[in-house]
Amino acid sequence: MSQVNIIKVPEVIDNVGMSGFQTLVVALCALVILLDGFDTQSISFVAPLLAAHIGVKVADFGPVFGAGLFGLTLGALFVGPFADRFGRKIMICISVIGFGIFSLAIVWVSSFGELMLLRFLAGLGLGAAMPNVIAMTAEYAPARLKATLVAGTFAAFPLGAVIGGSLSAKFVPVYGWKIVFLGGAALPLILAVVLIVLLPESIRFLVHRGNARARIADILGRIDRNYRSTGQDEFVTGEAKLPGMAIAALFRDGRAAMTLLLWVPFFGCLLMLFFMYSWLPSLMGKAGLPISAAIFATVVFNLGGVVGALVQGSLIDRFGYFWVLGLAYAGAAVCFGLVGFLTAPSIPLLAIIALGGACAVGAQCGANALTTSLYPTSIRATGVGWALGIGRIGSVVGPVVGGVLISMNWDNKQLFITAGLPGLVATLAIVLLAGLVRRRKLFVH
Repeated sequence: MSQVNIIKVPEVIDNVGMSGFQTLVVALCALVILLDGFDTQSISFVAPLLAAHIGVKVADFGPVFGAGLFGLTLGALFVGPFADRFGRKIMICISVIGFGIFSLAIVWVSSFGELMLLRFLAGLGLGAAMPNVIAMTAEYAPARLKATLVAGTFAAFPLGAVIGGSLSAKFVPVYGWKIVFLGGAALPLILAVVLIVLLPESIRFLVHRGNARARIADILGRIDRNYRSTGQDEFVTGEAKLPGMAIAALFRDGRAAMTLLLWVPFFGCLLMLFFMYSWLPSLMGKAGLPISAAIFATVVFNLGGVVGALVQGSLIDRFGYFWVLGLAYAGAAVCFGLVGFLTAPSIPLLAIIALGGACAVGAQCGANALTTSLYPTSIRATGVGWALGIGRIGSVVGPVVGGVLISMNWDNKQLFITAGLPGLVATLAIVLLAGLVRRRKLFVH
């Protein structure tokens, strides 16, 4: 009788270099996230034209933005976590296809209600994909590179925003607003075909499911070219499979306080970010910048975010999550507060905006990576999904609160100081979370 070999999958991944196969997985996940950034920025540029098409004032367009964000929230909270039961790949592919179809349908929209519904459904699809591409990236990443790869993957969001804004500015004046949604549909539908063909299922999910030995062996052979299956290999992750509902498991076994503390920086950081995404161009115009320069300030903010995500991921892998995240949240709070005090237009103003983007976007990307290290495989998509979902609530609150404060005639100093306050709250939550995680040894591999 042949001897059964116990293969610890995480150890194999950690002991080999980053293979071309793993790089492909990370790149495909980054392309899904890029779609989110592209959609977030491009819709804001066509809002005036689309509002005129359906016969409403652009000032009344807020519910359309809110519908998309609400869909993203519910998708992350309630749809994405189904991947812990059915698999990461199938949820990512279904979500991307749904986003593409509903984006395409907007080309034929004829009423405000139709537009709100389609934006909600498109957001629902994209929101469901986000926790799963983060989980997928983490589950194929060597431990020493996890934060770098997860944060670097999420850097595709601000990069997508830059691309979406740039392409919209170039093509919308020539081809009209429909080109945004035609492109916004073609990209995910083409990507979905690529994902179906090339994206593997999460190897850790397959191990936990326990009935895909041949598929696991094939994937492991692509990661480690020296691996040869004996046909008798038993694959393990070293993690227990948690019983019961995945959402309830976020609050069991000492995780309740950890989960609640983790949600605080997600909520606060996305509140800050979407305040800036929504109001930075308008407030820069109010401060004296011409519209072209105000839009450029938004591009600078997003480019700072790309750099911040890449740099902070590398710093986290070197120095640990909590020092880097704590300093980043505090840095974002200070930078946002300073924006209202600097003269526009000026190089120091743009530098502070870029640094604020680097701190805030980088911190959000780092928090995504942190979340994958706090929940085991069997509830990872649920843990990431609920953290992102709570954060998405902040992304709705930020623009709304900003609009209320602007209507109350607050000046830029007051507005930007207020925008930075959630960063200080996030810093405190990270400090408390650091102590809790270390004391209770809540990190997972």
